[in-house]
Amino acid sequence: MSANSFDARSTLQVGDESYEIFRLDKVEGSARLPYSLKVLLENLLRTEDGANITADHIRALGGWDSQAQPSQEIQFTPARVIMQDFTGVPCVVDLATMREAVKELGGDPAKVNPLSPAELVIDHSVIADKFGTNEAFAQNVELEYGRNKERYQFLRWGQTAFDDFKVVPPGTGIVHQVNIEHLARTVMVRNGQAYPDTLVGTDSHTTMVNGLGVLGWGVGGIEAEAAMLGQPVSMLIPRVVGFKLTGELKPGTTATDLVLTITEMLRKHGVVGKFVEFYGEGVAATSLANRATIGNMSPEFGSTAAVFPIDGETLNYLKLTGRSEQQVALVEAYAKEQGLWLDPAAEPDFSEKLELDLSTVVPSIAGPKRPQDRIVLANAAQQFALDVRNYVDTADEAGKESFPASDAPATSNGVPSNPVTVTAPDGSTYEIDHGAVTVAAITSCTNTSNPYVMVAAALVAKKAVEKGLTRKPWVKTTLAPGSKVVTDYFDKAGLTPYLDKVGFNLVGYGCTTCIGNSGPLPEEVSKAVNDHDLAVTSVLSGNRNFEGRINPDVKMNYLASPPLVVAYALAGSMKVDITTEALGTDTEGKPVFLKDIWPTEAEVNDVVANAIGEDMFNKSYQDVFAGDAQWQALPIPTGNTFEWDAESTYVRKPPYFEGMTMETTPVSDIAGARVLAKLGDSVTTDHISPAGAIKADTPAGQYLTEHGVARRDFNSYGSRRGNHEVMIRGTFANIRLRNQIAPGTEGGYTRDFTQDGAPVSFIYDASQNYQAAGTPLVILGGKEYGSGSSRDWAAKGTALLGVKAVITESYERIHRSNLIGMGVLPLQFPAGQSADSLGLTGEETFSIAGVTELNEGTTPSTVKVTTDTGVEFDAVVRIDTPGEADYYRNGGIMQYVLRSLIRK
Repeated sequence: MSANSFDARSTLQVGDESYEIFRLDKVEGSARLPYSLKVLLENLLRTEDGANITADHIRALGGWDSQAQPSQEIQFTPARVIMQDFTGVPCVVDLATMREAVKELGGDPAKVNPLSPAELVIDHSVIADKFGTNEAFAQNVELEYGRNKERYQFLRWGQTAFDDFKVVPPGTGIVHQVNIEHLARTVMVRNGQAYPDTLVGTDSHTTMVNGLGVLGWGVGGIEAEAAMLGQPVSMLIPRVVGFKLTGELKPGTTATDLVLTITEMLRKHGVVGKFVEFYGEGVAATSLANRATIGNMSPEFGSTAAVFPIDGETLNYLKLTGRSEQQVALVEAYAKEQGLWLDPAAEPDFSEKLELDLSTVVPSIAGPKRPQDRIVLANAAQQFALDVRNYVDTADEAGKESFPASDAPATSNGVPSNPVTVTAPDGSTYEIDHGAVTVAAITSCTNTSNPYVMVAAALVAKKAVEKGLTRKPWVKTTLAPGSKVVTDYFDKAGLTPYLDKVGFNLVGYGCTTCIGNSGPLPEEVSKAVNDHDLAVTSVLSGNRNFEGRINPDVKMNYLASPPLVVAYALAGSMKVDITTEALGTDTEGKPVFLKDIWPTEAEVNDVVANAIGEDMFNKSYQDVFAGDAQWQALPIPTGNTFEWDAESTYVRKPPYFEGMTMETTPVSDIAGARVLAKLGDSVTTDHISPAGAIKADTPAGQYLTEHGVARRDFNSYGSRRGNHEVMIRGTFANIRLRNQIAPGTEGGYTRDFTQDGAPVSFIYDASQNYQAAGTPLVILGGKEYGSGSSRDWAAKGTALLGVKAVITESYERIHRSNLIGMGVLPLQFPAGQSADSLGLTGEETFSIAGVTELNEGTTPSTVKVTTDTGVEFDAVVRIDTPGEADYYRNGGIMQYVLRSLIRK
């Protein structure tokens, strides 16, 4: 029950139903707040308990100073939690382990139960092994079940063992598309109350639902677990960046072009840790599908959330996707009553403002390794010619280009060239070179939820087939929609056969390529690429193109709209300027250009209007949690504690609570620490967290081999997230990671100073030696450390490797928070300083003094860092809130929650 200090409790009548609400207009200053902060204000009014959430907190939010730096901590209680299976499996593993720990400490294991609705969508496990045939989908699903049976049995157990926990089975769709099409409420109803639907999710692209007026963002699995168990999310009232949209998109431009433009703008502006909120007349001209596409990319431009207010477009989408009449009426009535309805002419109080005229957006792609590196499509071939030199030229240790005469790359028209003849299985031959498009994938939540770009892709395919074009033989083409609705409207519009004929057969309903599950390249292509060190490319309609993420054979990755993905599959090379050069020749030998097969806006709109209806969504989601016969036939254990299988290589009981007592152990200073890795700028959680394929000659591969797993059954790191032994061995093991302690290496290597001569070693092996010697470890990093996906294993793996502190120039929000959640101390170099400016090589021994001040209930602003080489500096302590300090004192967020549950 709310303390209701502001007399905000009221009722709202909608039709025959009456709901309890908490009126925002009872708080002085609420009317001028941005939409997102109004949602937070309602949250505080409803959850005010006089202790963690007080009247002062509510007044502080009502009196928000838009120009102040964030300093006021609040406790946000999300309405629900959403998960995908890669990050959700370890969440459920941890909950199962907590039940046992509670029991061992004398508590009731049934207390470990989601207190907020939690929904998990299995979408990250399907791998696009098979492609280019009508049987690809069925074959990939069969392989998926074979690889993941143990995980799926565990999740089915969780579905029965935990209350308020639902699982959307495999082969259904991508979590974020399922969220906006079915799970999201926009206005939540529970226990007679109506309030804004809010959420946290174990995937950074949770922000896709921001397009539907739902405030939510990605957190680490450890934060999500706490939220499920009733712990509020500790946060500072953020700065809010107002992004004004004016005008309308020009014909020929897509939502992808728009979102890449916004990503570039916001990355340059700097929005890490801030909310972004869209306003202005251009919002009304932006379709819900395009809003969702923009919200989805929030992690790529670095903001916590990127939200749109509720308006008529929101209601139209809710109706289209099968929400009930009462629910749609409630959303409209509640939003208007609470001042949450879009006023296109309003100028809310924002911390900072940007503006974009939608008519200035031009066709674009992004790459070759970051989503914010936008390239105007007309300049793409020219830019590739420059960028490819970074992947085929030799470089000295400082990373500067050097071209000894004997090593200078061969060129064709000034572009590095190394043509290789490949023989296909049918005996035909073709030639590939640097820049060959080896993966063309229509994939990921970013675009497959958007019917306009998906229909445009299918129409490009149709027109290409009619001209006699098809994909080049070296291109692996895949279609992985975010829900079954997509294939339904392709079928209804008669477009599926054309996609099939250019090779874009359905391979699965899941993230596939964007998460690293592109599957292997054809054997002959892979061999040519690796034997001749070709810098080949992928083009995908995803949100992530970080190094080493998409496919181990592919060095350069480009984000593009679905219709451009089809176009590049036809062209077959990034060297081709698809805006001016022919994609191929028609049946009469005449050149076919992109403009010849690009659909008009009217053609796209006509298909969308006539092929998509409410009945499709009702059919797809009428029994979404039941699953197919294969899912229902999975045998599962019973009981409220899990029966761990000692032989399992997928799901193992983690060590987080071993030796834990009800009393906390005082935190201590760090002495005699060694550096496990010294890293540069923009090290992402994709560099840190295990992802993609598991190679046989790595510690993880060796572990699986020792446990009797055949190489063909290794599966991906993501699928084995429930096994901490595999995940520790894959932490800091990305094939593109460059550890400056071990110059000249690429991958999970360091130098092991426990051994004579400090030889180069696998990071995991060195970590084991350091831990055996009782030596604590630190990581040194640069700017934007931990950007990328909000992955709990980037923090869990860091902690389990024995790292006690990370010292960087700056952090991405989620990873810094997750480090604290795992008991790792995040520190920052003094302003303007770095590891290099301080003369640190990573070979020093470190001591960190002043940490013990936390035992006195206060958080020091700085701690003293000294080395055995005489370097001294005051590192900024990045424990930003009292709640984070409590987690750190308890050894981590899970230990804090567990102790709290037992004491209740």
